[in-house]
Amino acid sequence: MTTSAREETATNRTSAQHHELLRSAPEASLQSPVRLQPARVPRHRARALLEIGGRRVPFMRWSFIRLLLSMRRLMRVWQVGDGREERLADHVVQNAREGDLDDVIRAIDEYCYERSYMINVGDEKGAILDEAVRRARPSQVLELGTYCGYSALRICRAMPDDARVVSIEFNAANALIAHRILEHAGIIDRVAVLVGTLGDGGRTIATLEAEHGLAAGSLDFVFIDHDKNVYLSDLELILGQGWLHPGSVVIADNVKFPGAPEYRAYLKERQDQSWRTVEHEAHLEYQTLIKDLMLESDYLGGPA
Repeated sequence: MTTSAREETATNRTSAQHHELLRSAPEASLQSPVRLQPARVPRHRARALLEIGGRRVPFMRWSFIRLLLSMRRLMRVWQVGDGREERLADHVVQNAREGDLDDVIRAIDEYCYERSYMINVGDEKGAILDEAVRRARPSQVLELGTYCGYSALRICRAMPDDARVVSIEFNAANALIAHRILEHAGIIDRVAVLVGTLGDGGRTIATLEAEHGLAAGSLDFVFIDHDKNVYLSDLELILGQGWLHPGSVVIADNVKFPGAPEYRAYLKERQDQSWRTVEHEAHLEYQTLIKDLMLESDYLGGPA
């Protein structure tokens, strides 16, 4: 059976609670780099993966080719356009045990390997994110780029039980999908998903401060995984609000591919001055051919 034949039929299940989400939404020192082997794939998945020379190759998967063909749309609205994001939520609800965070993460990885390639952080880089969260032991986390909620799930699993995540998502449809998945995992009381951007003229920033407790020195951990063109400008907005404190940790995905060169250069210029950064070599999600970088940065304080 081909990969395209395994794509599930899109369904449209939007609950009243999801509509309510839209109505209420506003438009320790660093360790050595984590050297991780790409996650092993169980044998029962083998036929769903196409490999060359032992490497997982995405280019022969129709769902990856479809994503490439839709790249312009993806960069504009953060959905591929073939319903894969909504189908992911259906897959999770139908195949993961309700209230079981680990099983929901497993079901998402299963879907991304076997059915449709997705642009979440993935299992290999997700393990780097897990370690950064455990090291930081944050009380308050800000995520830029919810997408379908996968990284928020991993952050919640690794952070202390009394910690809280506020996740910002540009696309309202993605926010609904993420809410559905987070609710199924039983952690919706620990994650708030807001529709907006930090660069929307102050509206989202005002909501974060008025409704979610962000204040001077309150933010312990930031995960950046949204529009690569605004990584640096959004970090500067966070610094301008004074939300970070010495010891706050900022981790950014996809710094090599698709790439955030200005962000990387900014941190290199300030190494051991206001930031201490480690670059983690990894691969683009759910394959082992295309290389990527995650940057894990400790804020040292002082001039940005």
